[in-house]
Amino acid sequence: MAEVLVIALVAVLCAGALYTASAARVIRQYERGVVLRLGRLRDDVRLPGLTLVVPGLDRLRKVNMQIVTMPVPAQDGITRDNVTVRVDAVIYFKVVDPTSAVIAVEDYRFAVSQMAQTSLRSIIGKSDLDDLLSNREKLNQGLEVMIDSPAVSWGVQIDRVEIKDVSLPETMKRSMARQAEADRERRARVINADAELQASKKLAQAAGEMSAQPAALQLRLLQTVVAVAAEKNSTLVLPFPVELLRFLERAQQPAVEAGHGEPDAPPAPAAPAPAVPADLLGPAAPPAPPTPSTAPAPARNTPSVPSDADAPTDPAVPSSSEQPFAHH
Repeated sequence: MAEVLVIALVAVLCAGALYTASAARVIRQYERGVVLRLGRLRDDVRLPGLTLVVPGLDRLRKVNMQIVTMPVPAQDGITRDNVTVRVDAVIYFKVVDPTSAVIAVEDYRFAVSQMAQTSLRSIIGKSDLDDLLSNREKLNQGLEVMIDSPAVSWGVQIDRVEIKDVSLPETMKRSMARQAEADRERRARVINADAELQASKKLAQAAGEMSAQPAALQLRLLQTVVAVAAEKNSTLVLPFPVELLRFLERAQQPAVEAGHGEPDAPPAPAAPAPAVPADLLGPAAPPAPPTPSTAPAPARNTPSVPSDADAPTDPAVPSSSEQPFAHH
């Protein structure tokens, strides 16, 4: 009899251990448990830790309460200004009501993903290209509101939505590059014009200061020569101011008046020689080749002595060429 009791007790203990093993469930810290008994929802939500369910009668659904990061596939759309773009995004959400997440929707992850894609297409059609590229914060807020409205009834809270990338056609990229280049060139021209205006004002002030001191112009010229010579150029073009020539001319006039008195009068022109008959001159000699004149200029204040060639000749007196005939 005792052996039967022992065997029965061992059988009960084994059955209890088997029941406990099949009924025990472990819920992790970031999870909550929803129990359905014979298809009906139990009011209590199972907290983290060890919990028991009735095997064969209860069905435990564990719901993750962590923030889920879900990428939204890239969507093709046309903006309000008729530009074809391809936009993708990322959404952050979490479950705040595990009962609604299990009962209200079949698969809350799939539902949130589809709602994010349709909302992204809608926000693309309502926005301009400039808003998609520069005003993303406002679009993110609008997209978050559009997704969060139906997600509240699913027990899901949308934490954040971010537009990740905006892909443009190649033609649009080239057009935007030309626009940016033109804008940069416009800014450069405006800056250069402003610099020329300021420089002209400073140069006008410098010219006013130099006009009061003529020596400043010469000093400025020497500074320019030094600056140009520092570049080690093979050819140096030196501008010579006209004011310096006038200054040297005015300085030379008193020296001429003090040292030499009045300038010499120009010499009188020589009288033309009388014509000689061709019979007396004999045969004409061939003309000599022209030679450059190397005679020195007459010195100043030296009286000129007339030569024999310059003296007038008498037609009755034979010339020097005819003298040998007279001696014979």
